Amino acid sequence: MSHPRRSSSSHGDRSSTETLQKNNSSNSGVILDISALKMAEVDTEVPPLPPRYRFRDLLLGDQTFQNDDRVQVEFYVNENTFKERLKLFFIKNQRSSLRIRLFNFSLKILTCALYILRVSLDNPQVVNSNTCATCRNNSGTNTTESAEINWELIFWVNRPVPLWAIQVTVALISFLETMLITYLSYKGNIWEQIFQISFILEMINTVPFIITIFWDPLRNIFVPVFLNCWLAKGALENMINDFHRAIQRTHSAMFNQVFILICTLLCLVFTGACGIQHLERAGKHLSLFDSFYFCIVTFSTVGYGDVTPQIWPSKLLVVILICVALVVLPLQFEELAYLWMESQKLGGNYSRHRAQTEKHVVLCVSSLKIDLLMDFLNEFYAHPRLQDYYVVILCPTEIDIQVRRILQIPLWSQRVIYLQGSALKDQDLMRAKMDDAEACFILSSRNEVDRTAADHQTILRAWAAKDFAPNCPLYVQILKPENKFHVKFADHVVCEEEFKYAMLALNCVCPATSTLVTLLVHTSRGQEGQLSPEQWQRTYGRCSGNEVYHIRLCDSKFFGEYDGKSFTYASFHAHKKYGVCLIGVKREDNKSILLNPGPRHIMAAPDTCYYINITKEENSAFIFKQEEKHNKGLPVTGLYDAPSRLPVHSIIASMVDQATAYGTVAIDLQNPDPPEESSKLTLPTENGAGSRRPSIAPVLEIADSSAILPCDLLSDQSEDETNQSDEEGSVGSDFVKGYPPNSPYIGSSPTLCHLLPQKAPFCCLRLDKGCTHSSFEDAKAYGFKNKLIIVSAETAGNGLYNFIVPLRAYYRPRKELNPIVLLLDNPPDNHFLEAICCFPMVYFMAGTIDNLDNLLQCGIIYADNLVVVDKESTMSAEEDYMADAKTIVNVQTMFRLFPSLSIITELTHPSNMRFMQFRAKDCYSLALSKLEKIERDKGSNLAFMFRLPFAAGRVFSISMLDTLLYQSFVKDYMIAIARLLLGLDTTPGSGYLCAMKITEEDLWIRTYGRLFQKLCSSSAEIPIGIYRTESHMFSTSECKDSYVQSQVSINVEQGMEHRERGESWKEKTAHRNSTTSDQSEHPLLRKKSMQWARRLSRKANKPSSRAERISQQRLNLYRRSERQELSELVKNRMKHLGLPTVGYDEMNDHQNTLSYVLINPPPDTMLELNDIVYIIRSDPLAHMPEDSQGGQARPTTKNQQEFGTETRDETHL
Repeated sequence: MSHPRRSSSSHGDRSSTETLQKNNSSNSGVILDISALKMAEVDTEVPPLPPRYRFRDLLLGDQTFQNDDRVQVEFYVNENTFKERLKLFFIKNQRSSLRIRLFNFSLKILTCALYILRVSLDNPQVVNSNTCATCRNNSGTNTTESAEINWELIFWVNRPVPLWAIQVTVALISFLETMLITYLSYKGNIWEQIFQISFILEMINTVPFIITIFWDPLRNIFVPVFLNCWLAKGALENMINDFHRAIQRTHSAMFNQVFILICTLLCLVFTGACGIQHLERAGKHLSLFDSFYFCIVTFSTVGYGDVTPQIWPSKLLVVILICVALVVLPLQFEELAYLWMESQKLGGNYSRHRAQTEKHVVLCVSSLKIDLLMDFLNEFYAHPRLQDYYVVILCPTEIDIQVRRILQIPLWSQRVIYLQGSALKDQDLMRAKMDDAEACFILSSRNEVDRTAADHQTILRAWAAKDFAPNCPLYVQILKPENKFHVKFADHVVCEEEFKYAMLALNCVCPATSTLVTLLVHTSRGQEGQLSPEQWQRTYGRCSGNEVYHIRLCDSKFFGEYDGKSFTYASFHAHKKYGVCLIGVKREDNKSILLNPGPRHIMAAPDTCYYINITKEENSAFIFKQEEKHNKGLPVTGLYDAPSRLPVHSIIASMVDQATAYGTVAIDLQNPDPPEESSKLTLPTENGAGSRRPSIAPVLEIADSSAILPCDLLSDQSEDETNQSDEEGSVGSDFVKGYPPNSPYIGSSPTLCHLLPQKAPFCCLRLDKGCTHSSFEDAKAYGFKNKLIIVSAETAGNGLYNFIVPLRAYYRPRKELNPIVLLLDNPPDNHFLEAICCFPMVYFMAGTIDNLDNLLQCGIIYADNLVVVDKESTMSAEEDYMADAKTIVNVQTMFRLFPSLSIITELTHPSNMRFMQFRAKDCYSLALSKLEKIERDKGSNLAFMFRLPFAAGRVFSISMLDTLLYQSFVKDYMIAIARLLLGLDTTPGSGYLCAMKITEEDLWIRTYGRLFQKLCSSSAEIPIGIYRTESHMFSTSECKDSYVQSQVSINVEQGMEHRERGESWKEKTAHRNSTTSDQSEHPLLRKKSMQWARRLSRKANKPSSRAERISQQRLNLYRRSERQELSELVKNRMKHLGLPTVGYDEMNDHQNTLSYVLINPPPDTMLELNDIVYIIRSDPLAHMPEDSQGGQARPTTKNQQEFGTETRDETHL
């Protein structure tokens, strides 16, 4: 019973095998019956299955019977024809067609070489024996002219048989190939194929040789084989196109056109040389070299005349060649010139050879402005090790005419390459050699109206660069903080709004923080202003050369001797001995940088030290004063025998003497080992009575950190915590510390802040409108104890969140928290209100700064600082530098209305800061303008630094921080340090930036070096600079005239009002002790003015006629000053709004003061009254006791102890 089944099975196997063979025999096609194919393969390899399995398959249903009706379908059968296969091989396929064209090109070159060989073997005197008799008879019956021209030598040549055989073979191959290509490319019009120049030339050069195969007398007939050079030219062009298409690379159109031009010239010269040489066989018998020489001389328009054609056919050929050259060559040159102009617009390619041998960086921008370009180039090439780098600019827009002129300067033309292209195209990235670049800088276009769209473009550029070159470091600039997490894969990211708002916020509590950070991130050698007659400009210019550097402790001369010592000890003694300011450190096993980790941190050899100095230690030379005196035979004096009574000479002072030595600074050192008793400085007798210690304690090597609390010379910053019982009724007594529950965007760094116990309702955040929870409708009704901080912005963007966080950080004392009022052009959305409702004393109000009523309602008369943020809608203008016009005019108006208010303004363009607080006849401002031009001509990167608004920290432009991203290429730690200084990041154990003010009680310290010791020994704080305000008499006629007018034209009402408000005036004067009013500087003039005003008041009481009263009113109106007019305007608006006018401040503006920043001043710098010292205070959480065994912890409540422990854990997490 099994035999029939077995036979049927074998039959099925054979059929399956036949089916499989048929399928394999087909060249192409897709088989639908995949299962049948797999089954056939299995049956051919595996023996038949047992019957029991087949019976089971029969019961379950065999699938093979159900698939018998399937039909095999083959696709693309049209490509299986013989013609299509030939077309695919000869034309369509890139690589095979490239081989065919290469073979064709070789054949044409071979025919030209065979022609030259035939010419070299040719002897015109030898008559060809194979010439037919008919031709001889016809040539013998020539005319007189034909007797001079031997036409037989023109039509017949000597061709050896082997050479003829080779030429016939090559011609036959070329003919067959040409006919095949013509057949394959035929599209219905046979005449179009026949009358192509390439086809005609092929027939002329191949058909005669084929005919000679069948007619032997024609073997020596002349065939113009040299015309194959034109066919070789066409084959070469097609071959290059196929080559670039095969390897998927685009070649330069400029290169292609130059190549075509060169090939055209070569073909013209070769054709002319061969043609003239052959025709002159019947005349002068010129050699091939002489013909070539004649063609070169002729086409170059030199025309020596020593070699000339003798017969008319050769002359006619010369005429034809010249006509062809006059038509063809100008067209080629025109196309070449057009492509050259286009290539100048698009830029060239950064060659692969240069990319492999030289180093370069790529700068990707949306639009390249001259200011952006110069800032980048000046900052990038300010570092010595970057002098050999190339900068490749990749920009989608056409190069600007100003940028083109800059790039033509020899200083930049050899190092900067401009490419017009998009970063989203791999071809353009390949042109820029992105995969070989050392870094890629991707900058946003901040002048766009839609900044979100600009960020989206930046994100796509960053993604494209990362996809094309994964190993290339990316330096990305982003505008909006909510878009930052899209580019967090980049090596370095700078979010513009994060830094901007954090810096503006710190400007309110630490004056001129923006100037301090800007000077730190700019590269300078401290040479600015050294030729100025003003002392403050020289000091300010020298200190501006300080920057942040890093070095390993074991490799450092500055800090190597402090291995095993505390950080505070190392910082103080390094500043005392070398004049460098140690601000931070990083452990080898930790990636986080710690600013002032405090005395608990013990320095180790592998630690990386971060310090502020004029130059880095590697470029410094050390000169010991004691060694010099020993060498000179002078007696060695004590440590304090010098007039300055300090142990060091400043690095900055030495920098002036070393101005000519690039990158090297000589540091003058005195006795490096002072005696121990000299470190104690006795208190002057006049200040001996009081609570201060009689001397400054020494800084210990291993300090007792339990006794060190973060405090300044004024008061203990922990007073708000230790004395909470005295402040039970204060506003801040119910604040708690914690992390904000709602972040407005992804990627914000968590910061421990002062928070409300419960979120405030949205209605309570509105300052100018009461609600069911509060009936206050203006800032006066709230009764704030501290001055307000008002922020004017267009919209409540997510970046504004970073303005609030640093001002509500946990290390800010509660009693010093300033109320924050957001004056917004557009009301905020609920998402933003949800993020800020947890912060105490944060309010908003809809209004603009150009509306006086809005300013008065938000409490501007009770504010110390007004921050004006640049509006997005005004960042773009038809004229670029006019983008700040509205902001500048509005700020100037507020400066006139509220002269005592500190206005901090953000501008789009730094060059517009000269219009801030503008006075047309201010001679001193004009002198500063000339100084700025001088510094700019010297090549300074900080030419604007001497402008008074910038030096005082009253104006700021975010474009100044572009250098922060550029410096990160050399100093990869700069962004991290800047974020720690501004409070954007909080690292456990890292300190924060704050400020303290020098009062009369602190002047006993005398010098900055002694202050450094006092802070290190008492509170473990590191000072890094001074904000100094000086009195200055400006020689301006306008100031004097307006001052005299304002003092003389005091009317009766204001004189009485001054008398009634004497007490409040004294309080405000005491509060603003940093400056003195003009009235106090000229008491005699003020007294005379008041007496004159009283006389006017007595005369006004006498009865007078109506005409006299009118004339007196006119006289009073005429004599009123501008200051009084503005004052009356403000008071009238306050009365109209129902606001009290008592708080309006009528103090004159500070025309006789100027302020500036001194970064890391020399230790012998004398302290002055009202100096504000920038200090880096250690983390308060780092000083909290870990156990309660000592019992020396500060008294706190149980809840606060639990919160502190929880906070530390969360911070470490």
